[in-house]
Formats: sequence, C-alpha cells, structure tokens
Amino acid sequence: MKLLIKCIRNLLGGLIALIDLVTRGRKLKRSPEQQAKVNEETKQLALYQFFACPFCIKTRRAIYKLNLPIEKRSASEGSSYREDLLVGGGRVKVPCLRIEENGNVEWLYESSDIIQYLEKRFA
Repeated sequence: MKLLIKCIRNLLGGLIALIDLVTRGRKLKRSPEQQAKVNEETKQLALYQFFACPFCIKTRRAIYKLNLPIEKRSASEGSSYREDLLVGGGRVKVPCLRIEENGNVEWLYESSDIIQYLEKRFA
C-alpha cells in the first residue's frame, strides 16, 4: 500500500511538473548589467527540493519567472544534500532556501515565504 501511494504521488508530481513546463510563461527581463549583478547574488542561494513536490514546483516556477539562476539541490533519499538539509536546517522539509550572507546561513522553509523573499529581493 505504501509503495502504491508513493507511485501515485510521483506520477501526479510528474504530471504537475510537465504542466508547469508547458505553461511557464516568460522570464523577467533585465539589462545585462542588472542580470550579472543578480547572477552574482544568487550564488549565495540554494534551493533544496524534490522534483515532483507541488510546493517545490511552485517555488521553481517563481524562480524561473524572476530569472534567478539558483542552484537546485535534490533532497531525495540517498542524496548527500538531504543530510546537509537535516544538519543545517534542522529537518528534512522542502522546499527550503539556503541563504548565505556575510558568513551567516539562514534556512527558509515554506514555498510562499521563499517566493515572497525572492520577489522582495530581486523583482
């Protein structure tokens, strides 16, 4: 039964990811100088996520629309990033945005909070 639920969840998540790819829309346009600055700033960010998670898809969609080259790290079982998320953030919950600034690291959970942070900082 547990395996069946996992299969259904992955199938639905994959379907949602496919729909997202087809309906994404356009990226935010910036001048080359502005985009270079954004690219440099996003080197301090990483998104911990599962591919088929609807909340992760929502967050990745916002990242795409904001034209942010943020590193995406899979927190799936067996991934080294899963342990990083557990140790650094305190729990394995996705999506989670790792924010490093001035040597300090913050772990931001909840898709809506992550999107709000990114829009405020980069829109």
